[in-house]
Amino acid sequence: MDVRPGTIAVYSDVGCPWSHVAVFRLLRARHTAGLDDAVTLDHRPFLLEEVNRQATPRRVLEAEIPVLANLEPDAGWQVWPRSPYEWPVTTLPAMEAVQAAKAQGLRASETLDRALRVAFFRDGRCISLRHVVVDVAREADGVDGDVVARALDDGSARAVLMREFASAREVAKGSPHVFLADGTDAANPGVEMHWEGRHGHGFPRVDADDPSVYDALVKRAAATEPGDRP
Repeated sequence: MDVRPGTIAVYSDVGCPWSHVAVFRLLRARHTAGLDDAVTLDHRPFLLEEVNRQATPRRVLEAEIPVLANLEPDAGWQVWPRSPYEWPVTTLPAMEAVQAAKAQGLRASETLDRALRVAFFRDGRCISLRHVVVDVAREADGVDGDVVARALDDGSARAVLMREFASAREVAKGSPHVFLADGTDAANPGVEMHWEGRHGHGFPRVDADDPSVYDALVKRAAATEPGDRP
């Protein structure tokens, strides 16, 4: 596990609503603490479609979104507004783009990750499509969309994505799972939940939710020095 001081490694899938909440809370906690310049998110892929060997079912997200929108309504949500055949069956192009943006720095990658989540969960855009991903990159402040497009087209972004995912499977329990330089880690921080009924057919129930965990994470990340790592 290689996490730089002042950085929070976020293992997640851009199409995971639980990680949509986690990223939103991390960014909010960082801003509230006045640590925007001191803490950066390092997005690392945890590809749910590879782990589960299927596209994330629409019915699962339609059960999860109302529950999570109640936890964090300002994160940006709506139930899928388009036709069923327009549902994004893969998040690989979007997650490739997030890794490709790292060539411009972690902050550009962080910005694009958040923009793609909003494009999917709030705006109902099909982030399986190259042109949609590139459009989102070009719309995002501080991101050079042409650089991202070239990385998608020459295949370099896919190679990075799959290499990072291979590492992710060794350390991350799921999406989201965050790690700090001092060895601190938290899976789905602050949330305890279970499914009522069979997964994908019932509905998720949040048993406990403590958003203050995110305040502690960003402050701990900001306080970590190189010598603090085990």
